Amino acid sequence: MHSFHSPGPGRRVPLRWKIAALAAATACLVAAAVGVLVHLWTAQDIRSRADMQVFNGLYSAMDVYRRTGTLADGAELDPAGLPPALRNPSDDDRHTAYAGPFAWAAQRVGGPGSPVLAIAHNMGTDLHNLHELDATMAVASLIALAAATPLAYYGAGLLGRRLQQVSETAVRIAAGDLDARTGPTKGRDEVSDIAATVDLMADTLGRRLHDERRFTADVAHELRTPVGGLLAAADLLPAGGTEDLLRARVRDLRGLVEDLLEISRLDAGAELPVHARVPLGAVVSEAVTRTGLDTEVTVADAGPARTVEAVETVETDPRRLERIVSNLVINAHRHGSTPVRVTVGDRTVVVRDHGPGFPADLLRDGPRRFQTGAAERGSGHGLGLTIALGQARLLGAELRFDNAEDGGAVATLRLPH
Repeated sequence: MHSFHSPGPGRRVPLRWKIAALAAATACLVAAAVGVLVHLWTAQDIRSRADMQVFNGLYSAMDVYRRTGTLADGAELDPAGLPPALRNPSDDDRHTAYAGPFAWAAQRVGGPGSPVLAIAHNMGTDLHNLHELDATMAVASLIALAAATPLAYYGAGLLGRRLQQVSETAVRIAAGDLDARTGPTKGRDEVSDIAATVDLMADTLGRRLHDERRFTADVAHELRTPVGGLLAAADLLPAGGTEDLLRARVRDLRGLVEDLLEISRLDAGAELPVHARVPLGAVVSEAVTRTGLDTEVTVADAGPARTVEAVETVETDPRRLERIVSNLVINAHRHGSTPVRVTVGDRTVVVRDHGPGFPADLLRDGPRRFQTGAAERGSGHGLGLTIALGQARLLGAELRFDNAEDGGAVATLRLPH
């Protein structure tokens, strides 16, 4: 297990809730629009029918009044409830107006100054029916909303689970599991296309990484024999400044080849840890001593009677643990600044220097071979941390890279229980 810096995820709103909320909002808008349209259409129909009824009634009543001088069909002359707009019409035509639940029609019986014959129609029943229709529409909208929201939530859940499968596959691929695949998904839609694209990306990435690993292994194996011959020939040279420099460079080249071979074995999964119960402090102290570098080793929260060797025993592969610690210490001296301190605690080993710290891309993406990061971190092949990370994965340990607040790089190795 390993980890690097990553931005903490904010509070997520599940997709199913978003889709359910969108469906509810859409249902509300549709219900409101339909309700308003039905209300306006019905109200207009009620007024149109009332206008027609009072117009026809006024026409009949006016005809009777002019022929017989009597009022018929509920007609009145200048009634008290007549709307002001109809009390003094400017011509002899029929006019209509509304007052409360009544529709009125009025017309002068003669010339200017003559009485106004008026007739009214009570729309109370129709308006009551309109109110009941509005209430029915509101209840129906709520029922539709109550039914649509769970269905939308359920459908969004199906979509969300399919997207979650694709997301989990992508996360596993990003974590290094190039065998992860989503496989066929239900339905023939955009989600299926995304899943197929992620699987295709994993296939392509796996092939390229396999080719890269095979190339690295082939190069390392091909170089091992001539480098060994160079080292043997250099050892036969007489002592001298030039010869010592040549031997040192050949040894560096041999170390590089051995590192490449180790990385190729880790990539191929050909390495198997050999576990043993060992004192953590003693193994770490021995690994630091073998580097030959001036490094301080302490025990976290150690009492006066405790020493490095007094740290608890752990079950791990001591050779690989030494390899991890030595690589971290060498990297701290090569790319950081002294003092370099190694702190041994509860199944934890912390290596800290006081240099410029790890570069941002290493904190974000982890160490990569043949890349050392920022120029101020010094020179190198970028293989030391890559090997340390690979060995930590093999041990099931967590190797974390951070920068201290007051400066310096901090590498934390946490062994599993």
